[in-house]
Parts: sequence; C-alpha cells; structure tokens
Amino acid sequence: MQKLGEFKLPNFFNYPPYFTLQPVKDTREKQIQLWKELILDYCKTQKVFIVEPEGFPLFTNSGIERSLSHEAREVFLSTLVSEGRAEWMDKGHRKCLILWHRIQEWADLIFRFVKDNGLEDSVMTVEEIRSGTESRGTDLHGIDRTVLMRALKLLEHKGKLAIFKGTSADDEGVKFSI
Repeated sequence: MQKLGEFKLPNFFNYPPYFTLQPVKDTREKQIQLWKELILDYCKTQKVFIVEPEGFPLFTNSGIERSLSHEAREVFLSTLVSEGRAEWMDKGHRKCLILWHRIQEWADLIFRFVKDNGLEDSVMTVEEIRSGTESRGTDLHGIDRTVLMRALKLLEHKGKLAIFKGTSADDEGVKFSI
C-alpha cells in the first residue's frame, strides 16, 4: 500500500483513470465519492484545514505520473462545498476551508471537551482551547482559528458560553456557562 508521509493511500490512488474525470455518470459519481472520502480522511488525520487546489499533495501521484486536472480538483472540492463539508475562501477558488467536522459537530466536540474536563463555569482563552494541555490528544488541538471561532459563536448563540475580546486576538477569552 502506497503512503503519503504516514497516511495510507487507498488502492484507487494507483489506478490512472481515477485521475481523469470520468465521462459516464455512474462512474463519475463513484469517482467523486471516493475522492471526497479521501480528501476528508486525509485532512482529518493530517489536521489540514486549508487546501490550495494547485499545491495539494493528494492531487498528484508521481508513482503513476498522474495529476488531476484543474477541472477535476474544482469538481471534487466544489462537491464538498455543496455538501457543507468545505467552503471556498476566495472568489478565485484558490483556497478551500475543509470541514472534516461540520461546524455543529465542532461545537458538540467543544461542549463535550468542556464537560469531560470539568470546565463548566470557567474561563479559557481561545488559544488555550487550540493549543493548551487540556486539548492535547483531541481533535480540538491545533484546530484552525476560523473554524474554532465559528463553533464558539454557534455555542454563544445557544447561550452555552460568552466570548469576550482581549487587547489582541491571542487573549480573546471564552466563559463557559454549561
């Protein structure tokens, strides 16, 4: 089995036709499904939040000398966008935010993190949630700041916490009230 770093690539990754958009509808749908799962799995295990289509390592297989066309990259990422699993970060589609957990799922993970660590009615900085000792070993450790803030704002909207501004982005705080 081929690897990309420590990541084990699926068998289809070595099959040249999967690097060309398939013209037959059923085959293309299967191809898109396989690529969507591969992108999400890779991003989750490698903690990748931002994908730049032109430089994303999954989109090229030097072993079989194949690379996805710009159109194929756009199709696979746009399908993730249409399903709420990604968002284009710019109009030119040069950067894509990958949501291997949807924002609601991230909010649920934060809620569980707070409960599991006995942090109800406590205060933490946003940076502590992203890189503190309590979050080590969880999906929250190293979370993209944009994704984290959107999940926190969702919880704030539901009355589970309050976000307060500090003098800089590094000392933005969160008061949990769960």
